[in-house]
Amino acid sequence: MEADRILRQYAAGERNFREINLAGADLKGVNLSEANFTRANFQDANLKGANLTGANLREVKLAGVDLTEANLSEANLIGTDLSRANLTSANLVGANLRGSMAREVNMNKANLTEANLTEANFTEANLFAANLTEASMIRTNLMKANLSWSTLKAVNLTNAILSESLLERANLTQAILSGAMLSGANLTGADLRQVTMVGANLTEANLTNANLRVANVSWSTLRGANLSGANLYRAKLCWSNLSGAVLVEAVLIDANLNRTNFRDADLRRAIMPDGTTNDSQQ
Repeated sequence: MEADRILRQYAAGERNFREINLAGADLKGVNLSEANFTRANFQDANLKGANLTGANLREVKLAGVDLTEANLSEANLIGTDLSRANLTSANLVGANLRGSMAREVNMNKANLTEANLTEANFTEANLFAANLTEASMIRTNLMKANLSWSTLKAVNLTNAILSESLLERANLTQAILSGAMLSGANLTGADLRQVTMVGANLTEANLTNANLRVANVSWSTLRGANLSGANLYRAKLCWSNLSGAVLVEAVLIDANLNRTNFRDADLRRAIMPDGTTNDSQQ
């Protein structure tokens, strides 16, 4: 009944619904664009296909909510609880999720182009094949998140936490990952062309067949990382630590290896900066 009353008031022109309780409500496909729901409770509600364009959802409880294919473009989701919510194929273009809690959220194939996820908690989130082009993800916690096949072109991930995350075949071209924590991350086949990750931690990360052409990985830690078959053409690895790393058949043509630490690294059949193939037996 509360949901029906809200919809009638909205149809009559009302837009202020601060702190309203709509927990468990069925609001499938409704239009509540531009409405103000600051600190409201939608926990476990059905908002599948709802239009929440430009809505103010600051500090709202959206835990467990079904927002499949919902439109949240330009919505204010600062400090919102999205834990375990389902936003599969949702539109979050330009949305502001700064400081939001989104642990175990499902954003499979969601569109987060130019969204602000700064300092948000996306631990164990599902962002498979999501579009995060030019999103701001500074200091975002993405530990154990699934970002495989996602588009992260020109994303700012400065000081982000991506430990043990899945980034297989992800597109990270021109992304900023300086100071990021990527220890144990799976970047198999990832596109990291022209990426900037100065001072990043990639300890024991899997970068098999990754494309790091013209990438800047200076001053970074890649101890025990797997770079087998990786393309490091013209990459900057100066002052980086690759002790114990595996670079079997990696391409290092014209790479900057000034002061790079290759102690105990496996460089068998790697193509060195001068174009010669390393024929060492490790």
